[in-house]
Amino acid sequence: MAFAADSAGGSHAGLSGLTLAQRDQALARWQVLRVHLEDGCTLVRVAGEHDVPERTLRRWLAVYRTGGLAALARRPRSDRGVRRMPPDLRLPIEGLALRRPPPTIATVHRKAAEVAREQGWPVPGYAAVYDVVRSIDPAMATLAHEGPKRYKEVFDLVHRREAAKPNQIWQADHTLVDLWVLTPSGRPGRPWLPLIEDDHSRAVAGYAVNLDAPSALTTALAFRQAIWRKPWPGWHVCGIPDAFHVDHGSDFTSAHLEQVMADLKIRAYFSLPGQPRGEARWKGFSAPSTRCACRPCPGTRRAAPRTGPGRPGSPWPSWTRRSACSSGRSTTSPARRDRDGAAAALGGRRVPPADARLA
Repeated sequence: MAFAADSAGGSHAGLSGLTLAQRDQALARWQVLRVHLEDGCTLVRVAGEHDVPERTLRRWLAVYRTGGLAALARRPRSDRGVRRMPPDLRLPIEGLALRRPPPTIATVHRKAAEVAREQGWPVPGYAAVYDVVRSIDPAMATLAHEGPKRYKEVFDLVHRREAAKPNQIWQADHTLVDLWVLTPSGRPGRPWLPLIEDDHSRAVAGYAVNLDAPSALTTALAFRQAIWRKPWPGWHVCGIPDAFHVDHGSDFTSAHLEQVMADLKIRAYFSLPGQPRGEARWKGFSAPSTRCACRPCPGTRRAAPRTGPGRPGSPWPSWTRRSACSSGRSTTSPARRDRDGAAAALGGRRVPPADARLA
């Protein structure tokens, strides 16, 4: 009786490690053996009634008497998922599959068999070679077959950033205004509009309109205006940001601008060449705002009069300032819900000292 109790305890311990399907299989095999164990029916008769070979029934009976019900379940193979292929043969197979243009698996299998015969290794089957080729990392296969550009488009890590509070992230860029004006030389031209935007409120913190090409000087002037308080009561955005995202061009990089950001403890983030990051929000503001701001002005690029460009005295600063003061007031903008609170926070955070020299 003591042996039976120990055996039962071991059976329960083994059943706890089985899956539901394995338990059902073990119980079904025990139901076949039950006639022999409880009623004394011969194994030959049980084999004929259940269409199971007698040899298989004897094996089930032996494992049941030694291991209990849990021993009747089919155990997975210990070497399941482990390839018997030599590791030195797997590397040539992967190298052949990563060639450009990508060869067929039949070609890879044929060449792998030749390498195996030369080295005295077992010749792999087609299924083994197919499994090795299909287990190659898709990112590595894309890089090898389609190049680094396609790899960056599909597998490059894209970090979605979003500011949790005002003045946490600022972003700067330039755009051409949809407006024709007369330059000092008398020729028509379109002015450049450098803008600095707060990522949280989508509000413009500073700008600088210029007919010259964008440069580090115009970026510094817009940055200075963004930091200081504005004389207009409707424009609350000011302060010192925690991070400043800019492009990598020469119009954004200068020793003086980097020194100012280091002195004000601002983290500068420069995008990589050919890999813009986070410009969608800024472009989403710049294009509609220039169109809306320039719509009432004569000489707009989309509705320019046939007689010529606009007058030299077109009110650039006035409509640009109106657009900046009204930015972030869209009914669909998140800043619409808490515009007053965001404006108060923007106006009271990390204002530079009075003796600071920013430009």
